[in-house]
Amino acid sequence: MSNLLEGALVPKLDLGEAPDGVLELSNEDILKEFESTLRAAGASRETIKSYMAAIRDFMSFTRNKPLREVTVRDVIAWRNERLANGFTGAKTSDKYKWQVTLHYYSVLLRRFFKWLGLRIRVLGTKKLPARVDALSEEEVGALLAAASKPVDKLIVSLLVTTGLRSRELLNLKVEDVDLGKQIIRVRSAKYGKERLVTAPLEVFEYLGAWIKLNGLQPGDRLFKISYSALYKKLKRLAKRAGVDPSKTRPHVLRHTFATIAIRRGMSLASLQRLLGHSDIRTTQVYLHITIDDIKREYEEKIGGSITRSKPCPACNRPIQLDALFCPYCGKAVGERIEGVTVG
Repeated sequence: MSNLLEGALVPKLDLGEAPDGVLELSNEDILKEFESTLRAAGASRETIKSYMAAIRDFMSFTRNKPLREVTVRDVIAWRNERLANGFTGAKTSDKYKWQVTLHYYSVLLRRFFKWLGLRIRVLGTKKLPARVDALSEEEVGALLAAASKPVDKLIVSLLVTTGLRSRELLNLKVEDVDLGKQIIRVRSAKYGKERLVTAPLEVFEYLGAWIKLNGLQPGDRLFKISYSALYKKLKRLAKRAGVDPSKTRPHVLRHTFATIAIRRGMSLASLQRLLGHSDIRTTQVYLHITIDDIKREYEEKIGGSITRSKPCPACNRPIQLDALFCPYCGKAVGERIEGVTVG
């Protein structure tokens, strides 16, 4: 199952209509035509991958049935199978993730069919409430403490203090880093746009030392590793730190940065710019204050009962100081003075 769509909003593009006679082509040739259309519409490489992953998953399910012969029944059967058993090659058995992926695959497939001119209604899926996987600040601290190599500490520090995507991190060059102004220019952003991010002074000091230590030149990449190597590096660190390796992934560290930023009071507009979201609705995913957050804040701000209380002498449950009777056991709890009960 592709991770490209996890927690993301795929931008809607003006794709127009497919060329006349396109449905007479083979499925592979139709995909080439569609990919060409996506590029012409300004789709990023990641967006194109997302579309192709969705379409190919559906085509795999139908055993490459000619697209001109596809029916609503094929779509319903595909959706039911994915909801029940997940996606081919999926590394997770988390049904929530299956449903999230199916939601976005259905959206992309609907757009593809519309471009083809096929009158096939791809039934909408119930969009689940966003669930964002993120590490706690204690887990981040454990990762950093377990990072014995300078490069490991630098990579983790950058990911959790800037919110960079893994591809953005791996494409960073020395010339993108302004140590004096403490600014990093992100040139390989998801939708082909540039943005500026910052980080704590300590991280820029790490960066400066790393550049000097390795004799890196302006055009050199900061980290000459692949995504696979980065992924495995974080898994090893997690095991060493006693953190759940299954939730220690590059994109989870991006979620972690955003979650911590929101909890510490950063505005949604500022966070949107730092994360490079074109749609603020994507950023709003991070307004996922958990019940633990709510309980913690409740205890800090309210700290118990709204009103002052005392224990009932009969059942020992808390009741208001001026209560005449216990609402739980019915016991009269005040002293009677001239026929009046006083709490």
